[in-house]
Amino acid sequence: MSDLPLASSPAHRRHGSNMGQPMTRRDGILKVTGSATYAADNHPEGMLHAVMAVSAIASGRVSALDVAAAKAHPGVVEVMTPENRPALAKDPEDRDNPFMFRLDVLQNDRVRYANQPIAVVIGETLEAAQEGVRLLSPKYESETPNVGLDGAESFVPEAVGPGAPPAASIGDFDAGYADAPTRVEATYETPPQYHNAMEPHAIVAHWTAKDRLSIDTPSQGISAALGRLSGLFGIPVENIEIRTPFLGGGFGSKGAVVSPQVLGVLAAKLVGKPVKLVTRRDQMFGPVGHRAPTRQTLKLGIGEGGLLGAISHHTKTLSSAFDEFFEGSSAASHTLYASPAIATSHEAVRANTGTPMFMRAPGEASGSIALEGAIDEAAEACGMDPLAFRLANYAEKEPISGKPFSSKRLRECYEQAAARFGWEERTLAPRSMRDEDGLLVGWGVGTATFPAVMFAAEARAVIKADGSGVMESSIEDMGQGAWTALAQIAADGLGIDIEELTFRGGESGLPDAGVAGGSGHTATAGNAIHAAGVDVVRKLAELATNDEQSPLFGAGNAGVDARDGRLYRRDDETRSESYADILARAGLSEIEGSGTGAADSAAQEHYALHAHGVVFAEVKVDPDLCQMRVSRLVGAFAAGRIINPRLVESQLFGGMIWGVSFALHEGAKVDRRSGKVMNGDLAEYHVPVNADVPSLEAILVDEEDPHVNPLGIKGVGEIGITGSAGAIANAIWHATGTRVRRFPVRIADLV
Repeated sequence: MSDLPLASSPAHRRHGSNMGQPMTRRDGILKVTGSATYAADNHPEGMLHAVMAVSAIASGRVSALDVAAAKAHPGVVEVMTPENRPALAKDPEDRDNPFMFRLDVLQNDRVRYANQPIAVVIGETLEAAQEGVRLLSPKYESETPNVGLDGAESFVPEAVGPGAPPAASIGDFDAGYADAPTRVEATYETPPQYHNAMEPHAIVAHWTAKDRLSIDTPSQGISAALGRLSGLFGIPVENIEIRTPFLGGGFGSKGAVVSPQVLGVLAAKLVGKPVKLVTRRDQMFGPVGHRAPTRQTLKLGIGEGGLLGAISHHTKTLSSAFDEFFEGSSAASHTLYASPAIATSHEAVRANTGTPMFMRAPGEASGSIALEGAIDEAAEACGMDPLAFRLANYAEKEPISGKPFSSKRLRECYEQAAARFGWEERTLAPRSMRDEDGLLVGWGVGTATFPAVMFAAEARAVIKADGSGVMESSIEDMGQGAWTALAQIAADGLGIDIEELTFRGGESGLPDAGVAGGSGHTATAGNAIHAAGVDVVRKLAELATNDEQSPLFGAGNAGVDARDGRLYRRDDETRSESYADILARAGLSEIEGSGTGAADSAAQEHYALHAHGVVFAEVKVDPDLCQMRVSRLVGAFAAGRIINPRLVESQLFGGMIWGVSFALHEGAKVDRRSGKVMNGDLAEYHVPVNADVPSLEAILVDEEDPHVNPLGIKGVGEIGITGSAGAIANAIWHATGTRVRRFPVRIADLV
């Protein structure tokens, strides 16, 4: 099992409550010393290397592969093609749920997008397999691909995101818009974006028996991966072992099983030996998901005092030619601003591209950049300060549903961040602020929100004879700090010091921890873990309070508290007993408990569950060269109970940096003739580097939410993106007077 005992250091030594403490990452030393084992670090005896050959066209068929030349190369063991690929028990294009995607695993010679896998070469060394791929020399019968939002006939999808309806409305938008004295209409475009986590998708697969499979692979959802692989290969779930103690980033791309992982398992089956397959960086641009482009049109009708009377948000997006995933960007307008009439809708096209899938803040990221830009344009049309306009249209209940918020401290976020940023010094007119070097200075604001998501999870807790504790759950840590934050919850649930805890996770044989996605992992796994701790302490308390030899005997009605490895009578804390003594007198070596966590259907029915925040951005622009740089970002966020402020700040910083990327750097360029991504590598696909990261500040606004889940936890992984990109775009307008509605913003847009 993946077992991370805590490092012993003063930074980790906390008595009483562990939750709420800014503890350092318990896996930090392993990572910085290179001791953390990622999927591709595993080398079982006899392992071979597999390399994918991928298509150079986006539509057509593979007419020839020189398999003989590849197999003749020294060190090449086998070449897997549609002709000899092992059979699957289930059609890889079947979908059972919205979180499952159709796969390209050499089922035929058809090519549906550029970089689609067309063969796999297996070699004794990585170099031999790579050379074998080169020698395949594929030939194609090419067809003209559909590319981009205008490449095919549009239609209304059956669902957007994970099964949401494509359209929603309240009130009469047409009447409200027609009667509004001030109207704003604007179209915003966002580009395709590709996951580029530090760790590419990788798998080490080993068939230890005909029907037994051992896998090392990064996964944000171990249980879902088990189910998918079990169905594809026709073997029981219990015969599959998945290890994923560390993920080098995921951002949604590792939430579902993707084609390269299945190809690795098939390759191992074909050769009867362990096989490692790692996607190259350029192969990340195709078979493992991305964010689709959008074209979003917003119409706002504004009445007296700057009050919104009508909001329309229409999104055009795309999916692949063969699968269904449509990002629900228009839903960003459901929750933020009060209006008696709201209408949101989506249309889509199909293109010769890999299937889009969940990418950090799916829908909310792209939708909020358009919404926040349009809201700024409405404020400008009314001659109002952008923050004052947002406050005038503050939603006291969720506009689209009419439900009260389970908690909402967005006003406090506005207030605290504006004060820290110095917003009151902002001039209203664009191009009216400069710094000491003569650079144009712009200040912008963007409101942030993200739903408080929770899945289902299980955990098992043990208190051992020496009073130490063990917590087990198949948690996934892709860098967000789950190994640490969930251990803090576990220690408090068990009532022990965190240094007395052994935490086991990252393996399929442990209780199901749910999905590390949707900013819901801490809430999901955390509530199950806490419940397991409470359960085992309850059992321990029953032993003590029913034992006449215990100082806690008879405390059943008064109750006991657990902390520091002891139980204390609530009505008389001078009477206590250690866990070790209770177990010793009972003759037990350990005692075990279990717990579950799941979304509360009653809370979901009666309340709108969201985290909220705001980001203020300062941008400086050279008035002659139009070069832009974000110089400051200040955000404030209210996200329920904070388990570890240090880790939360890190997550919020990451989201805000991604906002910089969205606004100024990131976008795939697709060749309209070939359908290929022209900047499919990290040299030309730009993401922020250290020099691009501005001064960052994230304020954590206290918030208690009694409804969202028993621990009151909301997610923080994605909310930081949703306000940042819009704030930066609005700051660019304030600096230059030019409203750019296509992202990322380029120098040419300002010239």
